[in-house]
Amino acid sequence: MTNYDPNNGSRAQCQNQDTARGSEAAVQTADTSPDQRRETPLPWGKLSSLLAVRLSEPVNFTLILPFVYQMVRDFGVAKSPKDIAFYAGLLFTSFSVCQTLMVMHWGRLSDRIGRKPVIMIGLVGNLISSILLGTSKTFKAAIIARSFNGLMAGNVVVVKTMVAEISDSTNRPRMMAMIPLMFNLGSVAGSAIGGLFADPVNQYPKWFGNSVILKEYPYLLPFLIGSAVTTFGLIVGLFRLEETLVTKRKDLETPASPASTAFSTPSPLPNESATATTSLSSSSVTLNPENAPLLNNRPQQLGIRQLLTPTVVRVMTTNVFVCISFSMGDQIYPIFAATNTSDGGLGLSTREIGISLAVASVVVIYLQLMTYPRLERKYGVLKCYQRGQKTIIPFYLLLPFLNLVAKQVDVSRITQNFPSISHIVLWIMLICLLLVRVVGVVLVMTSINLLTANLAPSRAELGFMNGTQQLAMSTTRIVGPLISGTIWSWSIKHSLPFPFDFHLLWNICALLVFISFKLSGRIPQSVNVFGADRQEIPNTNSAEQRED
Repeated sequence: MTNYDPNNGSRAQCQNQDTARGSEAAVQTADTSPDQRRETPLPWGKLSSLLAVRLSEPVNFTLILPFVYQMVRDFGVAKSPKDIAFYAGLLFTSFSVCQTLMVMHWGRLSDRIGRKPVIMIGLVGNLISSILLGTSKTFKAAIIARSFNGLMAGNVVVVKTMVAEISDSTNRPRMMAMIPLMFNLGSVAGSAIGGLFADPVNQYPKWFGNSVILKEYPYLLPFLIGSAVTTFGLIVGLFRLEETLVTKRKDLETPASPASTAFSTPSPLPNESATATTSLSSSSVTLNPENAPLLNNRPQQLGIRQLLTPTVVRVMTTNVFVCISFSMGDQIYPIFAATNTSDGGLGLSTREIGISLAVASVVVIYLQLMTYPRLERKYGVLKCYQRGQKTIIPFYLLLPFLNLVAKQVDVSRITQNFPSISHIVLWIMLICLLLVRVVGVVLVMTSINLLTANLAPSRAELGFMNGTQQLAMSTTRIVGPLISGTIWSWSIKHSLPFPFDFHLLWNICALLVFISFKLSGRIPQSVNVFGADRQEIPNTNSAEQRED
């Protein structure tokens, strides 16, 4: 029998039991895959503020889509209706050029001064640029306003970074799905507002016929409504948005008292590994004096060459191809819809274009909140990305064939004063194709956001990685509108046979997505795991780390 001191022995026994329980918990956590762990409840307080802030940019960005054809026409810069697509492409490109020049700087700036200040600056810039664009009387003034909007459009990078910082591996797919969800909801609202309230003096003469201001500025009202959304985001951001950058959070500041230094330090998020001590969820820890130097330690950011690994380059390359296709299609659709049927378009009005863009996107809420997280848990991010690419290709190939039905609608309008069968068929087919597009875009764009976050080797590099991805997307938005506007104008000016007629642009879009899909087959499965978690849990996914 072994004798022991009751005081010291009981304490040692408890310590041994705690150590054993801690080791067992660590082993269980390491052996449990993310798919088997329960999802952490979403932090709706923080998340709702971010979503409110995110909503303003897509609303104001898509306001112009339903009436860009009429707006450019009214500027008088196009020599003929067939040249309108080219100048509309310049208008879209001006935004993308300026966003590309600044987006990396906004991401890096948020890594230094904090996320919240950068978001506030972006919202103020969005507000000013919307008013300037709504009061533009010339094409030059519109270019300047749109360019200023692009210079200030860096919030999407910061919002993505903040979402990654307040999430863990169990709820990150659902939270990342919220970002494109807000873009699509904002696009629905923006398209509806633009289509319903552009040129209100002529659309609603009973209500706005006597308005001198709206007669002078026929496209001001939609931008005023969009500015109200931005103002709401400003108020929410100012009073409710919380800083998530570790080095700028008030709860991480060093107290003045040297005797007992207490501060909030990153601790493991719920359901995360016991070794994941660099997570962003805060807990109060009291430091001994010898631990005080830890307060001055900050995550060391890697160099650009270290971050641009072969896997990162592969993912970004596929993103570039698919995003060029999206930017080309998104920019030319309202032009295609407004173009006369004799030139290969659908001959829709401003209101009809806005309704078509809004109605098809209603399903986005269910797709991103319910469908995508389930698919991601079952198949992984990479498979969802590839399935979205395969889904979008039929949309591009089939959309221009609606011109055949639209021509029948034009014929029926001459003899009938009510909607014909061909008119109903046109709308059914158009909405169905647009629904296919929405499904593909949700799968692709949500996966791109997740893949970008997963590529970051640590949380300190999330701002850079999201900035790089946004830089790539902004670059495609420069090239896409220029190419699409030029190709569309050229194709409808020349009487060439299929597939070089008005089908040409849509065939090129389908080809670009197909190339992206083939290239994505070379991406390793390691991208399905959050990179920072791989660093924090070195014993898991070792094979995938070697593959990277």
